[in-house]
Amino acid sequence: MRKTLRWLLSLVVLIGTVSTAGAATAAQPEAAGTRTSAITDDTADIKDRLLAIPGMSLIEEKPYAGYRYFVLNYTQPVDHRRPSKGTFQQRITVLHKDTARPSVFFTSGYNVSTTPRRSEPTQIVDGNQISMEYRFFTPSRPDPADWSKLDIWQAASDQHRIFKALKKVYDKKWLSTGGSKGGMTATYYERFYPRDMDGVVAYVAPNDVVNKEDSAYDRFFAGVGTKECRDKLNAVQREALVRREPLEKRYEEYAAAEGLTFNTVGSLDKAYEAVVLDYVWGFWQYSLLGDCDTIPADAANATDDEIWGTIDTIVGFSAYADQGLEQYTPYYYQAGTQLGAPTIEFPHVESGLIRYGYQPPRNFVPRDISMKFQPWAMRDVDTWVKHNAEQMLFVYGENDPWGAEPFHLGKGARDSYIFTAPGANHGANVAGLVADEKALATARILKWAGVASATVQEDPSKAKPLAKYDRKLDKHSAERQLRP
Repeated sequence: MRKTLRWLLSLVVLIGTVSTAGAATAAQPEAAGTRTSAITDDTADIKDRLLAIPGMSLIEEKPYAGYRYFVLNYTQPVDHRRPSKGTFQQRITVLHKDTARPSVFFTSGYNVSTTPRRSEPTQIVDGNQISMEYRFFTPSRPDPADWSKLDIWQAASDQHRIFKALKKVYDKKWLSTGGSKGGMTATYYERFYPRDMDGVVAYVAPNDVVNKEDSAYDRFFAGVGTKECRDKLNAVQREALVRREPLEKRYEEYAAAEGLTFNTVGSLDKAYEAVVLDYVWGFWQYSLLGDCDTIPADAANATDDEIWGTIDTIVGFSAYADQGLEQYTPYYYQAGTQLGAPTIEFPHVESGLIRYGYQPPRNFVPRDISMKFQPWAMRDVDTWVKHNAEQMLFVYGENDPWGAEPFHLGKGARDSYIFTAPGANHGANVAGLVADEKALATARILKWAGVASATVQEDPSKAKPLAKYDRKLDKHSAERQLRP
């Protein structure tokens, strides 16, 4: 589960830049079951109503036509099992439409964007959107950081507590959503707090149930796209390992110029191989089959500049430097303790060219942070989804490597669906589904949110998003990354 890429594409929300300290303080009481603030009626200013919630404070408000947009801090316990043991400030945003509209709870599973953005379900239901920064991603990190308190239950409990506080303001239907690690997060939240949300829309959510068994990924790479495209990509990856010595000299110069260091991964050599071994995965995660035309056609006769350029474009040579890894320490910690991480084979590369293999998450987390894998965590979620999923929608991309190990629905699932967008990558969404599945998915989202018209309930093929496309709100720019 992998690495930072340079340029921008769709799905995971752009990393925010507001810097707010998250020092531990004495715990504050959770918002009560009934509103005790003097500001209780619907005619009160929405900012006043939000700030009347105990533990809520304003970072800034940003104008956006048709909405109010707030960047907020919310006081959370470091440990939801022992709330008296200190708190931290968790950053959230509120894209306010109207308290009479449904609300969508979004998380990327990483940092939260401080630029107004609207997830696809928010556009479909024309609702409000509450977005949460995942705990331990700065600035939403306790100080000091007790990494044992970074797990999927604690994060789900963060969402549960935010929901309980905001439900007093937004009392209509709620959906949870997210893409990639955000889709995983929405699923884990539903597993631990199944009574909170009225529906879940999880995009491209990996489901690594047995961490030691990853043959599904190898089968995926053996058949994805076309043989011509696979051969081109494999040849470039192999050639980069054949030319390790001259390209690593270039890497040394690049690192010196950019001030990059490699203390966490251990060496520039390890970082170089990790970048190269991500190349094929990175292409299929964020590119389309038609983009194969941009790959050098004859790797053996390509220049060093061409080999370097295509790998740097698709993966990014800063990915495994300390500077590239630092902000993703919480992700790698979770991958190495609960989420799991894929290990793939490279049958097109001679074993003598590979020194380290697909490196585990432990290699990307500073050694002073203790890690121990919990194999039962994903098995528990997988079993729960199979037997208890209700009003859950999973969307995958046909050509996305992360979809090689998806969630599955069992006999106990109710009103739940798994759809795959043909030819799509890690940016797969409802809009990219085939026509009948797109209509059904849209109709169910509207129904779960309580805003489906009688016509749509009678004929799902009539279902369409209630809000018009907004080129700014609905542009899901992201730092392109090989993590889920």
